[in-house]
Amino acid sequence: MGRVTVRRPVLRVSGDEQRRGQDSLAAEEPLELRVGGVPLAVTMRTPGDDVELAHGFLLTEGVIGDMADISTARYCDSLDEQGRNTYNVLDVALAPGVAPPAAEVTRNFYTTSSCGVCGKASLEAVRLKSRFSPGQDPVTVTTATLTLLPELLRDAQQVFERTGGLHAAGLFTAVGELLVAREDVGRHNAVDKVLGWALMAGLVPAAGHVLMVSGRASFELVQKAVMAGVPMLAAVSAPSSLAVELAEDAGLTLVGFLRGQSMNVYTGAERVT
Repeated sequence: MGRVTVRRPVLRVSGDEQRRGQDSLAAEEPLELRVGGVPLAVTMRTPGDDVELAHGFLLTEGVIGDMADISTARYCDSLDEQGRNTYNVLDVALAPGVAPPAAEVTRNFYTTSSCGVCGKASLEAVRLKSRFSPGQDPVTVTTATLTLLPELLRDAQQVFERTGGLHAAGLFTAVGELLVAREDVGRHNAVDKVLGWALMAGLVPAAGHVLMVSGRASFELVQKAVMAGVPMLAAVSAPSSLAVELAEDAGLTLVGFLRGQSMNVYTGAERVT
């Protein structure tokens, strides 16, 4: 497995003072995801939890809906100039009878803030692809519980503590128990790792749970929550307009600007008590 952090020399400047030292940086390396030997996607990610990342990506893209849909996942064909495995290519074999990814799923995404499709077409595409609907989930979460989540997630960010350069996502119960937290240079990767973990743990559809993210709530993150059957998504920053539209359309509760004792509930306010 690749390194999660990298040490690099740095010149620190503070006013008139300068000193040289070492700084820890979050590692960023490409991961090529293949399905049945066929390249499917490339993402820049922080190495680690790659199998979870692959499961989460395939789940949220509608390729799979159950652990039984995947036969194996293994690293392959990724050697450096010394012949050592870099663990940057992961090949997933689908179970017999599971359809391969549709053509529109195949994409390279080095930087992305949404699904790559805009407007009502995006909303309709998610509605048609999702196997789980959070709209009928009766879960409620108190405001007191919600206000605890950012700090609980922050306490679990061990690599962020050393580097200050990672996004995070966490899956919580309705009473605020943190089940899993994952960090990554890409916010979408952090969410895929969390939802991949949930799939592998038998928690998808993730009814009765809250997905918490350390940044903003983009359309893509709402899409991923809907595809995994998560009824509530909370973010410390702002949502986009299309994220709110999708959340409302899917019956997902979307909370933004969750900081201290304050928050904005954009959709599904009946779940916040």
